[in-house]
Amino acid sequence: MLDREGYRPNVGIILVNQKNEVFWGKRVREHAWQFPQGGIKLGESPTQAMLRELHEEVGLKPEHVQILGRTRDWLRYDVPSHFIRRDSRGHYRGQKQIWFLLRLTGRDTDVQLRATEHPEFDAWRWSEYWLALDAVIEFKREVYSRALNELSPFLDRQVRMRPQVRSHLRNPYISTQTLD
Repeated sequence: MLDREGYRPNVGIILVNQKNEVFWGKRVREHAWQFPQGGIKLGESPTQAMLRELHEEVGLKPEHVQILGRTRDWLRYDVPSHFIRRDSRGHYRGQKQIWFLLRLTGRDTDVQLRATEHPEFDAWRWSEYWLALDAVIEFKREVYSRALNELSPFLDRQVRMRPQVRSHLRNPYISTQTLD
C-alpha cells in the first residue's frame, strides 16, 4: 500500500530499557543494525501496527511495554534505487513512518526473536541512545535523528542532551544476544 507520493506507511519502534538504552537489532544474515520497523496494513492504526510489529520482530506483547510517546507527524525517507526491486521502481520512493518510544517493563528474557516463522533479526543488544545515528544505514539517518530528537524529551535529562562529540562506535558484536 503506497500513498500518492510513493511512500509506504510504516511504524518505527524505539524500545528503551530502564537505563534508557535502546534495543538495536541485527537484520537476519546481514551486518545491518536497526530499530524494529514495519508496514501498516490496510485498516490498521499506527498503534495497532506498532504492537503487531513489536511482536513479530521482537516477540514482545503489550504487557511487556509502556508507550512513552510517538512522533506528531510522518517522517519520510527515500530508498536508493539500487535497493528497490525492479518491479517497484518508478512508483515506490520509500517509507513514511510514525515512530513510537516504548519502555520495556518486562525482562530481557521476554525478547523472542523467533516469535514468528520469518524473523527479521538474528541478534540484538542494548545500545546507548544516540549510537543509532552513527550506526544506521545512511539513507535512514535523517529520519532516525528526527525521531530520536523528537522523542528524547520523554526520557530523563541525561539522554535528552546529545553529546556533541561521541566516542568511536562500539563493536556491534559485543553484548549481543543471538538466535539459538
